[in-house]
Amino acid sequence: MKMQSSLLPQLQQKMKLSPQIIQSIEILQLPLLALAERIQQEIMDNPVLEEVVEQTKEESSVSEESSAQSEWDENQKKEIDRLGEMAEDWSEYYSKTMVRKSALSDERDQKQEALENTAAKPMSLHDYLLGQLSLMEAPEHLYEACENIIYSIDTSGYLPETFSIEDIISSLEKPVSVEDGEKALKIIQTLEPPGVGARSLQECLLLQLDTRDPNYRLTKDLLQNFLVEIETKKYPAIAKKTGYSIETIKKQVDFIRTLNPKPGSIFNEETVPYVVPEVKVEQIDGQYEVFLIDNANIPHLHISSFYKKSLNEGGIDSSTRQYIQKKIESAKWLVDAIEQRRSTLYKVACKIVSMQKGFLDEGIHRLRTLKMQDVADIVGVHVSTVSRAIAHKYIQTPQGIFEMKFFFTGGFQNADGNMESWESIRQKLLEIVAKEDKSNPLSDEEVADKLLASGVDIARRTVTKYRRILKIPSSRQRKEY
Repeated sequence: MKMQSSLLPQLQQKMKLSPQIIQSIEILQLPLLALAERIQQEIMDNPVLEEVVEQTKEESSVSEESSAQSEWDENQKKEIDRLGEMAEDWSEYYSKTMVRKSALSDERDQKQEALENTAAKPMSLHDYLLGQLSLMEAPEHLYEACENIIYSIDTSGYLPETFSIEDIISSLEKPVSVEDGEKALKIIQTLEPPGVGARSLQECLLLQLDTRDPNYRLTKDLLQNFLVEIETKKYPAIAKKTGYSIETIKKQVDFIRTLNPKPGSIFNEETVPYVVPEVKVEQIDGQYEVFLIDNANIPHLHISSFYKKSLNEGGIDSSTRQYIQKKIESAKWLVDAIEQRRSTLYKVACKIVSMQKGFLDEGIHRLRTLKMQDVADIVGVHVSTVSRAIAHKYIQTPQGIFEMKFFFTGGFQNADGNMESWESIRQKLLEIVAKEDKSNPLSDEEVADKLLASGVDIARRTVTKYRRILKIPSSRQRKEY
């Protein structure tokens, strides 16, 4: 058989998203602040888009008096001339010279904008320690060793477990003795924050003690010899070995809990994101009403009447007319996408509120199970549309501000035959632990029994899993003497 290549026509049908649909999807899933930024960029790029600005009566009167017909005609002529120039630039946009010039200009603008909008870099732990070291009168021959130790400290403020003085002094340009290396470490351990430069949790806590404290000896003894017993709350055993009362031991343990186990963590705190809710729920005359609160952040857009009028009048060439038509079409797509976003978000929010009325009335223990598919079927959209509509968006309710995806949760059927969400079960677990006798805390098995008595039948291992997720200590660790 002879092998050869050939070209054959083939007829196919393919699903392809139009630019309008792609833009609608992008607009729908943008959070409020990102959408406001996107709109401002579109206003800058598209001359036919205008932001509606409300004017007072005085401003409106002044504006009407100053808009004489002759002046308007002059402005119209200037605007048409400007459009002609823009059209020429637009027609040559894809030429190599213009592409290169535009790319370089955009690159400079983007770099400048990035520099102006980039937050200042926060001070790191290493910078903070080096700053203190520069103000100290440390021996000159130990200065390099001190710097090397500082750069060896991790983000929690600890020296790594593999750290050794020998490794530090061997990497110096002017090696020092092991004794001098220990002195350099002692210098670093006197710096702020207290506990920095420790090689273990025990050493970190000991470095934070004040020798002038009347209970210094007892606290030091507890940290050096009874750290494991403190973690498991074996206070009677500690009291028996030390000769102090349980009350005295508890008092010092409470003080130890005030010490910082990770002194370097204060330099690693992430910035808390600023949350702007897009939906607000208010109770009016016994009914919950849904409001979109994007008016303050999202500008109202309309297409300039001047450009519409220019298309119906003569005096402009075909390239300018084509440019205006293209920009008007793009503006219509954007306005339609924003209105569709508001409509979809409002419908989804209304259905969430109607289906989670119990939560709005009484709190998280009445949160019901809800799937995105259930809301999508009621609203009449695809489930992916609901997913995009609630992505990174927040709702303000009488119970607080929540991410909208919080209301979509799974669950199980309780003893009454009703569906109960996992969030409500966790809330019940928290309430049971909060009401227990701290001198005889409940085991996970006993918590499971109490949940069963309230109609929630889950296994002991599930209680253990939820307790760990909620960061609730074990029954031994919760016990109080």
